Amino acid sequence: MLKEQLIQRLNKLIDDNRQRIFQVADFVWKNPETGYREWKTSAFMAGQFKELAYDPVHFEGIPGFYADLDTGRPGPILAILGELDSIICASHPNADGETGAVHACGHHTQCSYLVGAAAALRDQEILASLCGKIRFIAVPAEELIEIGYRASLREQKIIKYFGGKVELLHRGVFDGVAASIMIHSGSAEKKPLVIYKGNNGCLVKYITYTGKAAHAGGQPDKAINALYAAMLGLSAINAIRETFKEENLSRVHPIVTEGGTAVNVIPDTVRLESFVRGATPEAISMENKKVNRALAGAALSIGARVAVNDIPGYMPLHNDQGLNALSAKIGALAFGKEGFNASDSWFTGSTDMGDLSCVMPVIQPSGGGAEGSLHGNDYRVANAETACIDSARYIASLACALLGEDAAELRKIKENYKPLFPSRQAYFDFIDALYSDRELVTYDGETATVIW
Repeated sequence: MLKEQLIQRLNKLIDDNRQRIFQVADFVWKNPETGYREWKTSAFMAGQFKELAYDPVHFEGIPGFYADLDTGRPGPILAILGELDSIICASHPNADGETGAVHACGHHTQCSYLVGAAAALRDQEILASLCGKIRFIAVPAEELIEIGYRASLREQKIIKYFGGKVELLHRGVFDGVAASIMIHSGSAEKKPLVIYKGNNGCLVKYITYTGKAAHAGGQPDKAINALYAAMLGLSAINAIRETFKEENLSRVHPIVTEGGTAVNVIPDTVRLESFVRGATPEAISMENKKVNRALAGAALSIGARVAVNDIPGYMPLHNDQGLNALSAKIGALAFGKEGFNASDSWFTGSTDMGDLSCVMPVIQPSGGGAEGSLHGNDYRVANAETACIDSARYIASLACALLGEDAAELRKIKENYKPLFPSRQAYFDFIDALYSDRELVTYDGETATVIW
């Protein structure tokens, strides 16, 4: 475990970089960008790393980069992650006036701790106690939004996967990495560190109802109203919610992204997006079949067509038990016994950190310092000391505990880790099989055919 003098040294180094850490958080907060669009944020972050004498390696065609810190002694590679992207919540008072983007997700504080840890850990006294390499990764596109935009990037072969960490895993950025760590800082917690069991996974759905346009006042009898079909589909999904098993923690939350273009024209094309979430891949698959049945039944009743594009979202996150246990010790050292909370809680949100947990030990505890609802229009970081400085202290301390003493802790965690898939290729084979793009109901003007 960490020695007291090392903890004190890390705390001093974090304090020495206090102004830089806060400036990073402030810049990223004021310049929110959504996934795979974070060019300004990525350039700013890369500039910070260059100022700290790192050599960022940029990703081809997408924002983000990684930068390695070599201790000079052989050992494993530990990845420290921070996410670049924002969400969209146009009603937030600090949202971008044109895009509606805002960091009501706390990712701006992740950028700040990534820079703070990079500044502290390159100290020669700290490096002398470690082995192996630390790979700092500025990750794009964690928030799984703007599905149509990401589909267009996939069609152009710019990306293969919608989630940033999955895309980087595919590109080989995590090759040789023994474990990945981060903290989802800035959530509405009073304590600097909350250690928990894991998160739901999700499947993404891109749904298109197609009908027939006609004059809404003059010839509604000539039309097939795609919007009415979609509304029935939404109602049918609501009607099946009570069939979801409680232990699966299933969630379905569709939105309408295109609902018509003119009030006097009956809509002939309506598009929806949705997630189907669950605690296990099996639960997600089971409830997704019910959702597809509801969507198909609605189209059939109106005489519309419906096509569904199912896209692999994120796998359930399982925080590694060994990393959780070590984090509890780090939390006690860094913040005292009252400064952290460890529990078996399971969160029903989703993150692509879950995909990494399928192939390597990971941890993503929750940090504190915020007020309001995560992703809501009242979200703000009320305590930057907790959200930024304490997060940097935690992540740097955990890195030292894992790579100190010839990486004994990390080697033990890696040895005890049991992957969900036997190889990374097996993981990719599984999620690639989730892609599905097909019509559930067709209609030729006389006969509706159910394909689902």
